[in-house]
Amino acid sequence: MPVDPQVQAFLEAQAQAAIENQVPPITEQTVEMARAGYLAVAEMLGQGPDVGTEDSAVPGPAGDIPVRIYRPRDAGHAPPILVYYHGGGWVIGDLDTHDYACRELCAGAGCLVVSVDYRLAPEAQFPAAVDDSWAALQWVAANARSLGGDPARIAVGGDSAGGNLSAVMSLLARDAGGPSLAFQLLVYPAVDMDFSRPSIDDNADGYVLTKDHMIWFRGHYLRSEADRADFRASPLLASDHSGLPPALVITAEFDPVRDEGRDYAETLQGAGVATTLSNYEGQVHVFFQLSPILSGGRKAVDEACAALREAFGEST
Repeated sequence: MPVDPQVQAFLEAQAQAAIENQVPPITEQTVEMARAGYLAVAEMLGQGPDVGTEDSAVPGPAGDIPVRIYRPRDAGHAPPILVYYHGGGWVIGDLDTHDYACRELCAGAGCLVVSVDYRLAPEAQFPAAVDDSWAALQWVAANARSLGGDPARIAVGGDSAGGNLSAVMSLLARDAGGPSLAFQLLVYPAVDMDFSRPSIDDNADGYVLTKDHMIWFRGHYLRSEADRADFRASPLLASDHSGLPPALVITAEFDPVRDEGRDYAETLQGAGVATTLSNYEGQVHVFFQLSPILSGGRKAVDEACAALREAFGEST
């Protein structure tokens, strides 16, 4: 299937804006420039659904970790909780870049959302993001009731690098004997640092995320080549995927990480984990975050919300 017309229009608009504003490729930018550019794209989406928000912080291994807590306006007693980890290659992204997506998931799934602003590379390399993500998840589980949520219904989710962290959190929680997780939402997750699958080269350039971007992100995030084999960096390489929470894996046709997302879903299925793989034809990396302007993204967000509601035992 060709690139979706709405996606093509977005790609052309972004390319034209880069030319007019003389914006170099991300691989030639400073980290600060890349972060500002990522935020600028997010800000064009607007406010998002009307939900309650509260900025706070939780204790982490290297100091407080900023979080943003989202509460649905019509939440009943002790709603379920989604701990969300933003994307951005472990280098860019923050609470603001994914504010719209978190508002949508909060309103659409009827759950509390705790968005985690884990430390970024290169200032804090692997496994800092993992350590912060784990600390935040443990804090949410221990404080679910004081947040007004249900400690028996906690899920993890994230996009791209955040999908990676969500998969890793599921593995760590299983190995540690808790927190017990109801679901993992993995949106175009990056789950293998090897970068050897066909989609990496088939979609190497021209579709938002490029192969060069991925190499740039990996170079900032990992301390050495040896880190690539660590399951906390490459959860697909974990020795055992059994006993993990049910999963929805969302991939995009024109995305370098499409094949590893598919392989992760199939690995989970092979290990007996209830897993749905949804590959969106004609779509590119970040389409989920662009739901206000891409109908494919809207459909994916709706699917994610329905899956969360089902996992939480609520009617859709």
